[in-house]
Amino acid sequence: MLYDAETPKEYIDQLEDDWRKEKLLQLRTIIHEMAPSLSEGINYKMLSYADDRGAAFHLNAQKGYVSFYVGDAKKVDPTGELLTGINIGKGCIRFSKSVKLAETRIDEFIKIAAQKWAEGKDIDC
Repeated sequence: MLYDAETPKEYIDQLEDDWRKEKLLQLRTIIHEMAPSLSEGINYKMLSYADDRGAAFHLNAQKGYVSFYVGDAKKVDPTGELLTGINIGKGCIRFSKSVKLAETRIDEFIKIAAQKWAEGKDIDC
């Protein structure tokens, strides 16, 4: 789903008050903690996390899941051990209602992805 928002606050205010909003806000907090050098904004009608080179990540509430767009997850986590039990697509990681973020290692994944991004390493698809 795409949201017509110009600021992160407007984006969040447009979300339905359901599990997707809750999960998105949890992921947003993790991103702020693990990638504090990235600025939050809106890009492609989604929340984006960027520096002077552009967006490293995007976060969006879809109909049946919350998407975390990171590029190629295998470039961040080659063995897949950090994303065990999470639905991974081309360029995104999908979080369904049943995924309990506290039981995943997404925080470690985001920290590594942010470090690779800051070092100028390729994490794109």
